[in-house]
Amino acid sequence: MSFSALGLAPELLRAVATQGYTTPTPVQREAIPLVLAGRDLLAGAQTGTGKTAAFVLPMLQRLAAAEPRDGGRPRIRALILTPTRELAMQVEESVRVYCGGPRRSTTIYGGVGFPGQVNALRRGPEIVVATPGRLLDHTRQRTIDLSGVEILVLDEADRMLDMGFIRDIRSIIALLPARRQNLLFSATFSKEIRTLAEGMLNQPASVQVTPPNTPIELVRQVVHPVDRSRKRELLSHLVRTHAIEQALVFTRTKHGANKLAEQLWQDGIATAAIHGNKSQPQRVRALNDFKAGKVTLLIATEVAARGIDIEELPHVVNFELPMVPSDYLHRIGRTGRAGIEGDAISLVCVDEAPMLRDIERLLGRPVPTEVIPGFEPDRSIRAEPIRLRTAGGGPRRDHGPRRGQPAAKPANARRWDGGRPTRRPRRQPAGASIGNRGGEWTRLPGERGR
Repeated sequence: MSFSALGLAPELLRAVATQGYTTPTPVQREAIPLVLAGRDLLAGAQTGTGKTAAFVLPMLQRLAAAEPRDGGRPRIRALILTPTRELAMQVEESVRVYCGGPRRSTTIYGGVGFPGQVNALRRGPEIVVATPGRLLDHTRQRTIDLSGVEILVLDEADRMLDMGFIRDIRSIIALLPARRQNLLFSATFSKEIRTLAEGMLNQPASVQVTPPNTPIELVRQVVHPVDRSRKRELLSHLVRTHAIEQALVFTRTKHGANKLAEQLWQDGIATAAIHGNKSQPQRVRALNDFKAGKVTLLIATEVAARGIDIEELPHVVNFELPMVPSDYLHRIGRTGRAGIEGDAISLVCVDEAPMLRDIERLLGRPVPTEVIPGFEPDRSIRAEPIRLRTAGGGPRRDHGPRRGQPAAKPANARRWDGGRPTRRPRRQPAGASIGNRGGEWTRLPGERGR
């Protein structure tokens, strides 16, 4: 099937051809006709499947075909919500590439100045691509009007919920017109995603282009057992021996990303780190240097890497395994895209054996293991529990249950770290809850402190 069989307008077909695309991906084949028909859509699609074009192309055509109901006064007609700044910029770039005309769009995200975004909104964009937190800041300042939105897109909805944006999303939806088209894209469908979809979508069509929680088949996976203390040494060895040419490297924490990047620079390897504590210009510069080949290893946390689109990325390295098995699929999905094979390498110490078993259970098969000569793990080393990081930056010490009380299980065991001794974290005031927005444990907005 060609793009012309999907019902797209000639100008969009020309824009697609200019980008060198001739055959639509499975999600594009199924989603585009449904969106053009005005249907609400619940789509299961992982990164690298062409889902951005699956909603951008029909959205542009519907906006061009429908005349504004208020006599042409500039207003926001389409709103696209994304979990990260990088994904917001990437989606907005796709909008500009495919529209090929005067249709105005802009991005709204945190980490950059507020006034520049206010000026962009005053110019009257039709399409806004935004992260939920900064968009709500604009609504509170009355610098944005969402009363004319005709199409709402939630891109990577599962990641937005993982990042604690569910309340923000519901607040934004409450500000939109009741009559609108809704498109929800998610790599996985948890109970929370389905609950959100039921309250947001109106008799939606359903598209599932890949089985839930299935890795992309073009990714070759391997585990290299190694002691925790020698992981960085092994990573440097793999780069120097050209087993790794260029890689996106995942760590669990911002501090871990910075420390690893500094150590690798000392090893003589061009490295950059990207995470939530980096300013937006720093993140953009690091990503551009990596894409240009100036940087060999891009060290990233889970949240910061979500939505990064790097063409022909040869390697993904799990320097530390994720606590949630499905996050492993998101990570390795950065490579093996657009029909080009890629490699996912996991450096696994004895502490991470339970996490590896959970990942293999999700995959339904074991991940091949290869011991690198000279880096054989010391079998006499005992596994230590991976400790939860707190808002203070250090791991939470486990002093055990009080007398007469059962051992308490962490409320959310998603974010853990290797555990360096540090001071005890401050006690939370009564009634306060903990969230993990941005990859760190912090008090959720709106809750009172001490």
